[in-house]
Amino acid sequence: MKLLVASDIHGSAHWCQLLMNRIEEESPDRVVLLGDLLYHGPRNPLPDGYDPKQVAAMLNGIAERVVAVRGNCDSEVDQMMLEFPCLGDYALIVDERKTVFATHGHVFGPENVPPLPGNSILLSGHTHVKTNDEKDGVVFANPGSISLPKDGSNSYGIVEQGVFRTVELRG
Repeated sequence: MKLLVASDIHGSAHWCQLLMNRIEEESPDRVVLLGDLLYHGPRNPLPDGYDPKQVAAMLNGIAERVVAVRGNCDSEVDQMMLEFPCLGDYALIVDERKTVFATHGHVFGPENVPPLPGNSILLSGHTHVKTNDEKDGVVFANPGSISLPKDGSNSYGIVEQGVFRTVELRG
């Protein structure tokens, strides 16, 4: 199973369109969205091409492949715009290789790890900083941010054959 993992779009139609192009190219089985999809949040600047309605329309176009979780900037109003569930604090994806625990990072994350079996991946966003670390048999992976990176480059992640890697998104 191939997963494309993205976090922290924050309503940027510009960066979401670039992500949609990569989804088309990568052809993943599932698109895992780690929250903060439509709203930029009061602490963040407006991202390039801020247009939450357009972002919702783009994401709704791939709704059948989306697994999404709630970020700290997501709300019930966002759920009304989206055609896939997005208000859970986490989602589990299990394949023959790994248990993948997807969360935004403000409830669960590397500092608050839920009970997971060994050979798991904990995917989280929230910090807008890419990570890929392993501890006690669990991989802690953050794809960075689609629109507002804090580490210098816009990015997403791929999980394929049980291995996580980040991919730079240029725009």
